[in-house]
Amino acid sequence: MTDVVIHADNLTRKFGDFTAVDGISFDVKAGEIFGFLGANGAGKTTAMRILCGLLEPTSGIARVAGFDVYKENEEIKKNIGYMSQKFSLYETLTVRENITFFGGIYGIPRKQLKEKGNALIERLGLEEHADKLVGSLPLGWKQKISFSTAILHEPKIVFLDEPTGGVDPITRRQFWDMIYEASSRGITVFVTTHYMDEAEYCDRVSIMVDGAIAALDAPAEMKKAFQAKDMNEVFLKLARGAKRGD
Repeated sequence: MTDVVIHADNLTRKFGDFTAVDGISFDVKAGEIFGFLGANGAGKTTAMRILCGLLEPTSGIARVAGFDVYKENEEIKKNIGYMSQKFSLYETLTVRENITFFGGIYGIPRKQLKEKGNALIERLGLEEHADKLVGSLPLGWKQKISFSTAILHEPKIVFLDEPTGGVDPITRRQFWDMIYEASSRGITVFVTTHYMDEAEYCDRVSIMVDGAIAALDAPAEMKKAFQAKDMNEVFLKLARGAKRGD
């Protein structure tokens, strides 16, 4: 269990009589790119909020970066990065001001933050745009800056909620190159997406249907088990209630 950074066991969340997350169990290993898939309303966002320490489960067990979601949610927040489905930076601040602001929230010392900020701007090729308002930049650039800012403090885990929604295919591919680079540095990536082709980029994927995990495996193994040519076909079969081998 030493290399497991996310552990969930029979994790459940109810809202009155409605069960949004229904007894899900899984582990995520350090440095893994873990895809968390499902249709709208399947429960994946609720589960992610629990794992980020933002919502207490109704029952079950969950530990993130070694911390308990019931008692140590503040410690969880210190050890993770998070990128929202909705653009999470301040559009009325410049690129440099956003980096400084979020770096300060993450507790990065001022001198180190300046060095990290300059290195980030150079790595993204934004030297000429560093002092422009974020709101004036193309969506693809905004997403890259948002992701880079979310891992500026080198968290153990970064949670990405539909990070490539609305961007063009080339930018999506570039964004995934950034995810691979972060993973190579040991950062665990927990990502939700509705693009089934992006599931192919993950080490393992979990597919949720009606609040429960309907399948969990490496994409190649999942396609083989469901006799499917791609992950979109796997998803459609699961949505119809098909079993492995059907």
